[in-house]
Amino acid sequence: MRYSLHKSVIFAGPSGSGKTTIARHLLENNPELSFSISACTRAQRPQEVHGKDYYFLSIDEFKQKIAQESFIEWEEVYDGHYYGTLRQEVDNIWKSGKVAIFDMDVQGALKLKSYFRDRALAVYMHTPSIELLTERLKERKTESEEGIGLRMGKASYEASLAEKFDTILINEQLQQTLETAQKLLDDFLSIPSITQRDRLLEGQNPRELKIP
Repeated sequence: MRYSLHKSVIFAGPSGSGKTTIARHLLENNPELSFSISACTRAQRPQEVHGKDYYFLSIDEFKQKIAQESFIEWEEVYDGHYYGTLRQEVDNIWKSGKVAIFDMDVQGALKLKSYFRDRALAVYMHTPSIELLTERLKERKTESEEGIGLRMGKASYEASLAEKFDTILINEQLQQTLETAQKLLDDFLSIPSITQRDRLLEGQNPRELKIP
């Protein structure tokens, strides 16, 4: 049995760790998942679609939403580059009866985990080595040398936060990583949250009710 009420799955890690690839694969193979689209102020890339990949906002628009308390969490990831999770986005996913899945930066992920508590599974994605991470970023050809340097500097700090996540997934062999991610999702959705557990037990004898 899969318990999906108001649950979230969060994939985070350095750029190039494979978190987007994993999240997309799970979305394609698990119809109960729905991608939570983040808001950001960075420039929109040619292949990206507003309202599908991100909600692309100006800095003024983003700050206005901060003032309106529209975000569950937000932060300035890089100088002048703000990212945030819109409260309404998550509410809409939950109202549709689906599980929110996130692909995001490390610090934002930890804020979400703190907010959602037992309703969230937070997975830290990483590569076997920093060298491989750098190689993957160069292969993407979406960053300048300066940009790659900034991201690698941030990756070193993010690695120090890995232990704060529920689990760490090392992305070495993609197929194996995909299978492990699916197992993590299945296990998480099979366990009711504290709130769900209380609802299941309400008015029943706990000895007679089997809960994973």
